[in-house]
Amino acid sequence: MTTPPNADRIEQVAFGFMASKVLFSAIEFGLFTELARGPLEIEEIQRRFGLHPRGARDFLDALVALGMLERQRNIYCNTPDTDCYLDRAKPTYIGSLFQMWDARVYRFAGSLSEGLKTGKPQNEIKAGEDLFAAIYENPEILRNFLSAMTGHSVPSALAIAKQFPWAKYKTFADIGTAQGCLAVQVALANPHLVGVGFDLPAVGPFFQEYVASFKLQERLTFHAGNFFKEPLPRADVLVMGMILHDWSLVEKRALLKKAYDALSDGGALIVYEHLIDDDRRKNLPGLLVSLFMLLETQEGFDYTGADCCGWMSDAGFRETRVEQLTGIESMVVGIK
Repeated sequence: MTTPPNADRIEQVAFGFMASKVLFSAIEFGLFTELARGPLEIEEIQRRFGLHPRGARDFLDALVALGMLERQRNIYCNTPDTDCYLDRAKPTYIGSLFQMWDARVYRFAGSLSEGLKTGKPQNEIKAGEDLFAAIYENPEILRNFLSAMTGHSVPSALAIAKQFPWAKYKTFADIGTAQGCLAVQVALANPHLVGVGFDLPAVGPFFQEYVASFKLQERLTFHAGNFFKEPLPRADVLVMGMILHDWSLVEKRALLKKAYDALSDGGALIVYEHLIDDDRRKNLPGLLVSLFMLLETQEGFDYTGADCCGWMSDAGFRETRVEQLTGIESMVVGIK
């Protein structure tokens, strides 16, 4: 071989876990929240967060190289993106999701090889525990989980609130609503709408607290239920965000049929996820999330837009389409 191929791509992927951990540590410290109040010199950052001088400069400059911070001489500040999404004081904060990833997903990722060989979860389920029961029975764990789900939903919720033609409809229901991030963003952007958040009974107080912080109690109400055991709320539009990928194909199809039955004639179902591209070559986050469904669920998996359109058609939807929401997330819309 006279001219060897370039190893840069391989090495960049291999270094990926280090980059993630640098970001997670910055979120854990609250660095972006502090910098949202104003730029700081390196010495002041070291003092406020108790950072040892040996690693502080490399840590901060790694964040600059990752595009998470900006620097002028020895003064550091947030980028527009991190100022919007990683400042805990803002309603657009998504760092709670990454805090959950750091606390649990990072740990279970070490068992990916075993999961690939056995096809079985590598989390609490492996020890015979009921993952969702453990979450919903402990109020503090549940609060952290729901906060993480809000962090997961914010970018897509903002896009859906503006991108979908809500003017055609009067009512909506967010299925598996968690704190109600999607419902809140849709209501804020569309004052004519009245909405429902549907989730297990234990979620109710957290939904009501979150909705009240936006003063939307008169337009957004909570409906308690189990989407496998009870009918879904009737509405003009139903939304399922990050829901279907938790379940088997049989369960996915059952939920889509229940959604069809609950919709008004001419109503719409919105399903949003990290959809895998139809050719399964480009949307790496979608493929990675699907792999982690292997580690975290009994039979869950992510899917392509074409897959979801086919399942919706089988459930009776007369029209389907796929629309990009963010760089890594998309929605599938089905019209009854």
